[in-house]
Amino acid sequence: MSPPRFPPQFANTDHRQRSLLQLRSKQIALEKYIYLNGLKERDSHLFYDILLENMQEMIPILYTPTVGEACVNYSHIWRRPEGLYVSINDKGRIRDVLATWPNLIDGRIAVVTDGSRILGLGDLGANGLPISIGKLDLYIAGAGIKPLSTVPICLDLGTNTQRYLDDPLYIGVRRPRPTGPEMDAFMDEFMEAMKEVFPTLLVQFEDFSTDNAFKYLDRYRYQYRVFNDDIQGTGSVILSGFTNAARLASAASGLPPSDHKILFFGAGSAGIGVAKQLLSFFTMSGLSPEEARSRIYTVDSKGLITADRKGLQEHKKFFARTDYNGPPMTDLVDIINYVKPTALLGLSTIKNAFSEQVVKAMSALNKRPVIFPLSNPSSLCELEYQDAVEWTDGKVIFASGSPYKPLSYGGVMHEPGQGNNMYIFPGIGLGSILCKTRHVSDAMVEQAAIALASSLTEDEKAAELVYPRLERIRDISAQVAIAVIRQAQKEKLDDNAYLRTLPDSDLLGLIHDKMWQPPALHLQSFTRL
Repeated sequence: MSPPRFPPQFANTDHRQRSLLQLRSKQIALEKYIYLNGLKERDSHLFYDILLENMQEMIPILYTPTVGEACVNYSHIWRRPEGLYVSINDKGRIRDVLATWPNLIDGRIAVVTDGSRILGLGDLGANGLPISIGKLDLYIAGAGIKPLSTVPICLDLGTNTQRYLDDPLYIGVRRPRPTGPEMDAFMDEFMEAMKEVFPTLLVQFEDFSTDNAFKYLDRYRYQYRVFNDDIQGTGSVILSGFTNAARLASAASGLPPSDHKILFFGAGSAGIGVAKQLLSFFTMSGLSPEEARSRIYTVDSKGLITADRKGLQEHKKFFARTDYNGPPMTDLVDIINYVKPTALLGLSTIKNAFSEQVVKAMSALNKRPVIFPLSNPSSLCELEYQDAVEWTDGKVIFASGSPYKPLSYGGVMHEPGQGNNMYIFPGIGLGSILCKTRHVSDAMVEQAAIALASSLTEDEKAAELVYPRLERIRDISAQVAIAVIRQAQKEKLDDNAYLRTLPDSDLLGLIHDKMWQPPALHLQSFTRL
């Protein structure tokens, strides 16, 4: 049988344009995700070429919000092996499992999830792999990490979600999650095996349950090259956005930066991680660490978090208030009127938690209220952008976790910010890889935030943006990377001495030179047979 042949005029058509038209013809976001997933398998160079040219359109499909839907349904839309699963049943031979990865020598960055807290969607078990795949696609697009150097990993440790255990198509281990010593022993073996098999690899933890996110970051951060994007990356990107938002709010009110107060609605790993990172805003404004902590209030499902609450989780104690002795305060409007915050940040995964009464309470207290509803995906966002603009008469300084489109109000075009971790983690990863840092320090993460906050162009400042526009992501990632490298050098954590010899201009040029680009498309995957 003769091989199939391409249409005679195929070479004269633009396959990139055909692929985009096919993508855009699909009306359902999950179908777009499935299509792009198949395109990456058929022609990865074309996939990344389209991604780089159309990031504003494609990132919401490949990552939040659509990736959440992809995870929920992953066992049912699964087509082919895409990443590396390491199962609880592999205990005792994890090194052998990792060694099956085809690009061992090339491995530089792994995103590792156990699927226990995917976005705000809960315990999805082995369905969590698309989170790791999506994050690595953003590393490739945002910082030019080479595709062959990325390692997406899902730790298949079971799930406590019964509907998946009952689902005949569920692709994971059918057992409850391990806890305590069993979980610790697995993680210890996994991390040691990762170091042996991938000696130059940077590990990014992603979407672990709140307690385990803090626990394993603390357990391994000084032993391995590891960071947690939910805690450190989210904290860094919000520190950056808040720095610019506070500047705009202070310009309107005359309030000194040190007098801002931040109210966090949501006190999980992301909420507390962000809150701890925002301490830097106040210490950089001249406050002591204790004074900085006093400017931050936290709220969970039981209300204002106070130190006298019985059974308070360990990670919530740091910001628990000792200066409130009244009855439990549970209503958010009452809490706002008591605290009088200049900024309200949502990391609760509660849809529409910021009601009109909540927003108007913030607006009554502030000429330019800072409101960041940061929960992902958009189906769990605390506040819609249009509502935020209308309920504050256009005065809100807004950033969300999921993307929203600009809108016109009062004859003015308002452009929302997105506290997208993509602004931060690709640059942190690239800088850490290039300087061969032994650890990712808090100061490196803080310097990444400062670099991002300083990356606004004059046009973006004039538009009163709190984040730069995403189409400049590679330039932004380069600025973040150089800040990370210089801080690693300052702390003597770097093992690439050559970078120390370069002035900033040459180092920036080297960073750009190291960014991978898809090869020029000349229908290389469609050679005429």
